[in-house]
Amino acid sequence: MKQFFKGLIECKLSACAMFTAAVFLYLCGCLVYGNRVVSTALLWGLFWVSAAGAVIQALCFSDWIIKKLRYTWRSLLFVLLFLPVLSLAAWKTKWLPADQAGAWVLFIVIFFLIFLVMTVGFDLYFRVTGRKYDGLLGQYRKEKEDAEDGD
Repeated sequence: MKQFFKGLIECKLSACAMFTAAVFLYLCGCLVYGNRVVSTALLWGLFWVSAAGAVIQALCFSDWIIKKLRYTWRSLLFVLLFLPVLSLAAWKTKWLPADQAGAWVLFIVIFFLIFLVMTVGFDLYFRVTGRKYDGLLGQYRKEKEDAEDGD
């Protein structure tokens, strides 16, 4: 039960971060295009997409349900689950004109570009963090050896 609540809190924090980033980007877009009206329908859409995205992210990238799966397959599963949810929200909240195929193609291209940038960013972050911890672990082991040799 403790693990469930820990996962629930992580999911909630992830949804909050996604929603905050999405609203910030929306507000930047409003600023660029001189729009002074914030659509509550769009905000609700962003909220539900953020909540769904957090759940899908928890499902795909934690050991919550899927215990053993390579990162590549987890990423593919995330795309296969999240892109339809995002597309449905875009269609229902009229983020894009439904009859313009070019807008939808651009939407999908932007989705994959953002996904690629985020994947590369996380990979670099984990590599740098891993090296840092490997260095700290090596330093700890050396200090421990030195202390044992001194005894």
